[in-house]
Amino acid sequence: MLGPVNLLTGQPTLLHALGKMLRCLRVAIRLRGSAMACFRPFTITTAPGKRYSMLHVLCKQMFGFPLCFLALATLPLSAADSTPTKKSTNTMQYPQSKRVDVTDDYHGHIVADPYRWLEDTESVETAQWVRAQNEVTQGYLQSLPQRSAMRDRLEKLWNYERFGLPASKGDRYFYTHNNGLQDQSVLYKAASLDADREVLIDPNTLSQDGTVALAGTAITKDGRRCAYALADGGSDWRTWRVRDVETGDDLPDTVRWVKFSGIAWMPDASGFFYARYAEPVEGEALLGKNENQTLFFHRLGDDQSKDQLILERPDEPKWGFQPSVTDDGRYLVIHNWKGSEPKSQVFVKDLTNPNATVNPLIMGFDAEYECIGSREDVLYFLTDHEAPRRRLIAVTVGNSGRADWKEVVGESDDVLESVSLFGETFYLNSLKDARSHIARHSIAGEWIDDLALPGVGSVHGFGGRQDATETFFGFTNYVTPESIYRVDLKTGQTSLWRTPEVAINVDDFITEQLFATSPDGTQVPIIVTRHRDTKLDGGNRTLLYAYGGFNISITPSFSPANAAWIDSGGIYAVANLRGGGEYGRDWHEDGMRLKKQNVFDDFIASAEHLIQKGYTQSHLLAGQGRSNGGLLIGAVMTQRPDLFGACLPGVGVMDMLRYHKFTIGWAWVTEFGSSDEADQVENLLSYSPLHNIESGSCYPATLITTADRDDRVVPGHSFKFAATLQAAQACDHPTLIRIETRAGHGAGTPVTKKIDEYADTWSFLMENLR
Repeated sequence: MLGPVNLLTGQPTLLHALGKMLRCLRVAIRLRGSAMACFRPFTITTAPGKRYSMLHVLCKQMFGFPLCFLALATLPLSAADSTPTKKSTNTMQYPQSKRVDVTDDYHGHIVADPYRWLEDTESVETAQWVRAQNEVTQGYLQSLPQRSAMRDRLEKLWNYERFGLPASKGDRYFYTHNNGLQDQSVLYKAASLDADREVLIDPNTLSQDGTVALAGTAITKDGRRCAYALADGGSDWRTWRVRDVETGDDLPDTVRWVKFSGIAWMPDASGFFYARYAEPVEGEALLGKNENQTLFFHRLGDDQSKDQLILERPDEPKWGFQPSVTDDGRYLVIHNWKGSEPKSQVFVKDLTNPNATVNPLIMGFDAEYECIGSREDVLYFLTDHEAPRRRLIAVTVGNSGRADWKEVVGESDDVLESVSLFGETFYLNSLKDARSHIARHSIAGEWIDDLALPGVGSVHGFGGRQDATETFFGFTNYVTPESIYRVDLKTGQTSLWRTPEVAINVDDFITEQLFATSPDGTQVPIIVTRHRDTKLDGGNRTLLYAYGGFNISITPSFSPANAAWIDSGGIYAVANLRGGGEYGRDWHEDGMRLKKQNVFDDFIASAEHLIQKGYTQSHLLAGQGRSNGGLLIGAVMTQRPDLFGACLPGVGVMDMLRYHKFTIGWAWVTEFGSSDEADQVENLLSYSPLHNIESGSCYPATLITTADRDDRVVPGHSFKFAATLQAAQACDHPTLIRIETRAGHGAGTPVTKKIDEYADTWSFLMENLR
């Protein structure tokens, strides 16, 4: 698609652009899509801060006035276009968002950025804008008549016991538990699975507002020490401490400025490996670039300043390191990542030799490699090397040439998601159409049997040491809260350990899988959950959720928030788009970089399929996504505003020209491309949500959500998108931004904040989908 161009500097010809639009119109007519959608992506920058639709400029250039609109009036309308839009009766008065004269030249594309000042989330001026926006948004949301009842219902549904998967260490078990409405889950210890539990770490006592979260734990083999990470206010930064399990007292050890790294204990619990970044300069902790991650060893009792440097690569500032130690304590295995692409390298260090150096094992960044276990000098890897849906291989340390690799379990039609090794048995967790399947294989790779599951859904777990006698897994789907099962590794028998009771009859719900056809013929799975007695007459409020990126698979899971939506009469649908990992590497790569439009086409096709099958209509349909999914919603609502009654872009990547300039954004270049690359700019501009908002257009009712301490997708993305959308909105559909305070990208958000957010969100949809 043609991106914005500068008419003053020698751009693609107008006739070339017209030809593209006429081809788009022919497709729109054939598919009964919106004709206007063909022209929205075609915009021109004629002067700093001035952007017009290509249609407007073409007509003006060729005819002197916009005759093209007369032609559009003769085009057939889709079913969505023929449905009268039911506008909100609320007339919104938005806070003033000043415009500044800022432009950038992206390889000849002159692009205005009038709200650049909102990127400075630490400024007084931005803070005032945030307060003003929240006042308007909360004034609207708190006035909605259904909000109070919705919040009460959410609180009841959230108030159920939730357990984490148990881990056996030494003579104790460790697991998390939440009584229902606790802001943060508590880590417990117990002498047995049925014994009374004792509190080990209660993060609810660490802050008055519940915003300090337990963000990671690592317990020594003997169960005597527990390293734990704390996240403050939703930030990705982690501070690690060490607790004596017997006494409950903290040791003096404190390790700071850790991000995107777990820790790996030495077998003798003398210390642990971890990766960190340099301490950021004042004021840059939530905005500054995260580069030059370095791997250290921390010896218990030492100050962090004395930690031993294990691996650094200043010549490769974008490299990151994730440490693990094999169960026998022989090797430190270092997973070397670069950006968001799963392709990786592997280094090893022999821990039995005090003088051993870190040596390369697998180099080249040609595929993903995840070490899942070892036997003596053989390391087992889950990989997509020569296997887009992954396979299991064995690599011998000291003889690791690719010709010497041995395949243990080959690629199949299903996507191999994870593998665990216990004794002489591999447990393989695979996906088939986004649903889990568990198989057992011998150490030589032969299939033994399939593990019986309690239903169709998602499975995670199978953790523990290779010499364990038991392991645990969690099972869930869209109508089943997560239940935890124990597996006897000697017999292979499973038994239920914990299952929650929720304030809803899940038997009233059903889940079904549909397949939509994208414009290029790709079949896109949609999993739909609804009440059994829902009539498919097109009269249902429907929420379509998706992600579509970073090789992440969206599989069925229970959510009290989504249960409340369905219980209120809504339909909840999840589309498994390209860009995700549901069908392996090819599925992922078909939604990356220059193929990113496939993701949006898949979502649009899924929305149209739900309408065609009688689940809903456009004015009753909402789109929702977060992070990369927030980008998705921003893109589709600007490409097809006619298709949705409401949109919920959450913590989204909205400025595709500048996303890589903040925190870890540079790591997404492998997924998106960047404006630093001349061959990527037009593609990025063709879908960048911020740059495809058309002044004078009518956009769906929109509730943008973000948080002031999000240091992954910085809130400036949502701030600029909101300011631009509010200025452009040509109808009275509300265009609001909800900015959470003392929160981040999502992980660790207190339960009370989650309940409030969903009370606002569902009430907003109920008000506007009618």
